[in-house]
Amino acid sequence: MSYGIHIPMANEALRRALVKEINTLWPIAKGSVTEVTKPCIRPGCPACQRGDKHRAVIFTFRQDGKQRCLYVPQELVSLLRQAVENGRQLEQRLATLGEALILAHRRTRRRPPP
Repeated sequence: MSYGIHIPMANEALRRALVKEINTLWPIAKGSVTEVTKPCIRPGCPACQRGDKHRAVIFTFRQDGKQRCLYVPQELVSLLRQAVENGRQLEQRLATLGEALILAHRRTRRRPPP
């Protein structure tokens, strides 16, 4: 999408560098991974009857403006934790790109005569 603005070549190089950086961060997720303890839904569970709770890991995220949670299978916990950390790193990187775009534009724009 073009906004009628000249995008300097430096910004194209910045875009390519960002795509390369994203590839090194894969997998990426936005949300949180939390370990919880909860009673289960099985009637007559001996552990729940003793007052013990079952450990579970949940992934909390937003979808269509609503908070959602999903149980995470144990074999995915480590991978999902890494994906969330990678997502945080990407968010920090994206925060710097707006400023970089403006500064690059300022360096290349033609100034009107005084």
